[in-house]
Amino acid sequence: MIISLTDMKRGETGIVVDIEGGFGATSRIQSMGIRIGKEIKKIEANFWRGPQTVLVDKFKVAIGFGIATKILVEVKRDETK
Repeated sequence: MIISLTDMKRGETGIVVDIEGGFGATSRIQSMGIRIGKEIKKIEANFWRGPQTVLVDKFKVAIGFGIATKILVEVKRDETK
């Protein structure tokens, strides 16, 4: 299932499959170490569209909500539960 980083649940892990947006947004995201093919784990999300904290290559990165919506991640969820 491919979802936005903002739709991931706390503690969920996935692989970055796409980064939407223009050159500026894409380069800003990539400068944080978030690239297509990288594993990313969502650590925290603040209530009401706040920053999203993720773990990438053993580094914690805080990403604003707007930028986080541009990061698409493939996660494996068991929808039968």
